[in-house]
Amino acid sequence: MVGIGAADLPMHIKPIFVAASLTLATALAGCTSDGSFQMFTSDYGSVSDAGYQLPAVPIYKVESKYRRQIVSYDTGEKPGTIVVDTANKFLYFVTPGGKAVRYGIGVGREGFEWHGTARIAAKREWPTWTPPSAMIGRQPQLAKWRGGMPPGLMNPLGARAMYLYNGSGDSGYRLHGTPEWFSIGKAMSSGCIRLMNQDIIDLYNRADVGAKVVVL
Repeated sequence: MVGIGAADLPMHIKPIFVAASLTLATALAGCTSDGSFQMFTSDYGSVSDAGYQLPAVPIYKVESKYRRQIVSYDTGEKPGTIVVDTANKFLYFVTPGGKAVRYGIGVGREGFEWHGTARIAAKREWPTWTPPSAMIGRQPQLAKWRGGMPPGLMNPLGARAMYLYNGSGDSGYRLHGTPEWFSIGKAMSSGCIRLMNQDIIDLYNRADVGAKVVVL
């Protein structure tokens, strides 16, 4: 089948064709005409990272609001701050000019919610996961990982982890990736904030050690 271009159309049809083409291109890019919004829907494909091959996320199964995007965000927090909106299941990385990069997240299930201010004390690529003693008590089958579960595609911390400390030291909570993309937008964790692996890699590259994290 031969494609039809604007040059092949009658003159009175060309403006409509061009306008439709621009609209379609804008929709695919996820960007409004004034550049105030951008959705990174195409960034969830398979990724080769540190010797691991992260599988693609079937992003069409994830609500569009939970896909990474740049949004207008009115806050008194400085650029570089992370704000976690647990009620709406969003994480905001504050950027200059009243904008933020917004990610969809999974949060703590009932009984495991928390709120407060912390800081990123450390960052790890493909971290080892060590279940806390309390978790092993609830799920004895995890005892085999008492000494740490090696990094890998099925590791609960995913491709990256950022360790949150507060005035008392290690809070025990993490910002981390997850292979369970279907848990984004839900309250399923033991209190940690989880992102799709492709999103935690993006956030990891933006956030600095020492960054403020506000959990609402």
